Amino acid sequence: MRANAPLLRGLGAAAAVAAVLMFGDAAAQTTKKASLCKGLDEKACRARTAECNWIAPKKGKQRPYCRQKAVRKTKS
Repeated sequence: MRANAPLLRGLGAAAAVAAVLMFGDAAAQTTKKASLCKGLDEKACRARTAECNWIAPKKGKQRPYCRQKAVRKTKS
């Protein structure tokens, strides 16, 4: 068993690093906020004037969509 000890130690360290990376990625994804306006039709978007803007492109193939208004950060 002593001959395999460095190999097992290396595999254990690699497994620990993989677990930390997987957990860190999952934690980063859960902190993102979902847009309140994404997927709304024009009527529903215009009803939420405090949070959303209806974007209608002037030209091109882009379709109109609802977008969340930018939130300004306060100085602390």
